Amino acid sequence: MRILAAAVSLFALAATPIAAETNKPVEEQIGAGGRPVGANWSRSPVYAENGMAATAHPLATQIALQVLREGGNAVDAAIAANAALGLMEPTGNGIGGDLFAIVYDPKTDQLYGLNGSGASPSGQSLDDLLEKLDGADALPPVGPLPVTIPGTVDGWFAMHKRFGKMPMSDVLAPTVEYARKGHPVAPVIAMYLDRSLRSYTRRLETTPFEFDNARATYFADGAPEAGDIFKNPDLANTLETIGREGRDAFYEGDLAQTIVSYLQRQGSAFTMEDFASHKSEWVDVGCARYRDGFELCELPPNSQGFAALQMVNILRNVDLRQWERGSPEVIHYITEAKRLAYADVARFYADPNFSALPEELLTEEYGKERFALIDPTKATAEFAPGEPAPEPKLEGEGDTTYLTVTDKDGMMVSLIQSNYRGMGGGLVPDGLGFMLQDRGELFSLDPAHPNAYEPGKRPFHTIIPAFVKKDGKPFMTLGLMGGGMQPQGHVQVLINMVDYGMNIQEAGDAARINHDGGRQPTEALAGPSADPLGTLNVEPGIPADTLEALRAMGHNVQVVSNGIMFGGYQAIMVDPETGVYAGGTEMRKDGQASGY
Repeated sequence: MRILAAAVSLFALAATPIAAETNKPVEEQIGAGGRPVGANWSRSPVYAENGMAATAHPLATQIALQVLREGGNAVDAAIAANAALGLMEPTGNGIGGDLFAIVYDPKTDQLYGLNGSGASPSGQSLDDLLEKLDGADALPPVGPLPVTIPGTVDGWFAMHKRFGKMPMSDVLAPTVEYARKGHPVAPVIAMYLDRSLRSYTRRLETTPFEFDNARATYFADGAPEAGDIFKNPDLANTLETIGREGRDAFYEGDLAQTIVSYLQRQGSAFTMEDFASHKSEWVDVGCARYRDGFELCELPPNSQGFAALQMVNILRNVDLRQWERGSPEVIHYITEAKRLAYADVARFYADPNFSALPEELLTEEYGKERFALIDPTKATAEFAPGEPAPEPKLEGEGDTTYLTVTDKDGMMVSLIQSNYRGMGGGLVPDGLGFMLQDRGELFSLDPAHPNAYEPGKRPFHTIIPAFVKKDGKPFMTLGLMGGGMQPQGHVQVLINMVDYGMNIQEAGDAARINHDGGRQPTEALAGPSADPLGTLNVEPGIPADTLEALRAMGHNVQVVSNGIMFGGYQAIMVDPETGVYAGGTEMRKDGQASGY
């Protein structure tokens, strides 16, 4: 709920610059100031010795540090921060969505990967779904059809059972308090809330769905503005129940009954059995060598994490350091490597319980073969997927938040969580205070596609946490939220640090590229790609002469200045000699890195 401010407030004065005799916005009237050290378009990394947290909201970061100070470890603090972000950044995540994580455990010196994603209804076939779609060629982004089982809560308890120290009721208590008493809405999140309300309002005109519950929960007085106090007492009650009664309350108890009954009223095929049988999966983390002892580590499908590893295996065949970072050569190679990797993503990445990923895709030899397809002088019109040996079939504006936490004992958590497009599919179960995800929109309707819709199947996933090793030792947690931006963003940050010596903050603040287009995991396998060349979106920090050169090479270049499509970055790095942590956060979001 919103608490209305006075007619003139300090918040309003801060947000509205005094008009000058010009039509230019203030950011075009004056540039960045200087800095005594480092790039003048960045700021200092944060250093701390005992623990560090980097999240997309300052209050969530403070909650993580509070949990660490009270005796919790990095897993406890990551869960606490994730719960807080579900309240404070509902435009990016919540307990109606899915979760993936990589945990470094110093006791075993191992990386542990968690896939906390949910599946489609077990009793609904592709034919049943197509009948409900009534001729549509894709799943809609709203309503009951794109809903998959929300895996976040089970993911929390899987992590907590294996690594946690504090009682879950204590871990969730700070968010329960903020949900009841309220918190001030952050500026970027306020912008996304306004965009979300306008988007849902437009979609209601063409695709009717139940939106009254969501409106009452998030938009009772319209979209909250920056500085408005937002409360969500329904979510407070839900989290309190989860903390008190555990995982089963959400998947088998009264909360589950409320969710399933609500979904069935909307026409969903989900049953209580579907929710009760859901469980997270511990998976092997894959790594790829880049250079100078650095390895990028990612999670396997049904996530797209291995796309970043494929890019690394391609780009390790050229020394980018021979050119300046903003040169057309560097951006050309990154773009073409992305296009090659994503051709394979669209063809092969899916739920491994239904279609195994060919192991050859991650070999250095395959990366060398794919690299040989890059023309160094021009953009290739279209890249086809590779032809690795098939594996046997096994029986059986997306918006996201990324956070990372480390503790005094050396445990490091890289966690990403999302409701997929926007805030989710618009459906808020009665009285529970959270929105259900629309992740099922990413299923293909082509029965021959590995990512085709099937009963009890997990869709292709865009959200990916990352981890970096140096000389075999833990070095950095890393995440960069934002749909298809994520793998290419991970690789760009790695290049910034390894090849160009940027610090952990500069590596995230530097101008990015986001190539969009080519084949998609939702498309049919047959027929030409709808957009084979795609669009190379770049931020204003890319030099003008580079843009001209890229266009001359055949790239379809577009400058985008609002930062939205370029994702949201958080990272923590550890000094292997001293154990001191360095944290960086995303200037394109509201977040904060902090430690103690």
